[in-house]
Amino acid sequence: MTFVKTKFALSKLADGDILEVLLTAGEPLDNVPRSVREQGYKILSIEQIDAEVHKVTIKK
Repeated sequence: MTFVKTKFALSKLADGDILEVLLTAGEPLDNVPRSVREQGYKILSIEQIDAEVHKVTIKK
């Protein structure tokens, strides 16, 4: 999932809601959490699901 898709999903949520996104290792995992933080959202956790996929939990 890209930051644009993540930001769009966050825009549909109320303040305090939680969004979980699945990201592949590499550029998405590097860029999305950084961009989310820059936009003022809070990263609650980043969990490795398997070798290539991570679950990022974001609080709006």
